[in-house]
Amino acid sequence: MPKGYWVSVYRTISDPEKLAAYDKLAGPAVKAGGGRVLARDSRVVAHDAGIAERTILIEFDSFEQAVAARESAAYREALVALSDGVERDFRIVEGIG
Repeated sequence: MPKGYWVSVYRTISDPEKLAAYDKLAGPAVKAGGGRVLARDSRVVAHDAGIAERTILIEFDSFEQAVAARESAAYREALVALSDGVERDFRIVEGIG
């Protein structure tokens, strides 16, 4: 079964306090949903229209698990804390079989 991945790239961080509140809630929500952080705040080299900002890569055992974790009550609570504190590009991607 193909794995699922969350890919999140932060274009701007306008409120670091909201981001910190989100991080405090999102970490446990991701873990409870079966997610494993593979990359976070690592070095980034951007090409083409890419952005060399905060980038997060989280792996789940399946695409369905990744979608369910994003829709969980715990993660929705984290999103409320984040609110308009950042602008980010967030995607859920299915891995190759």
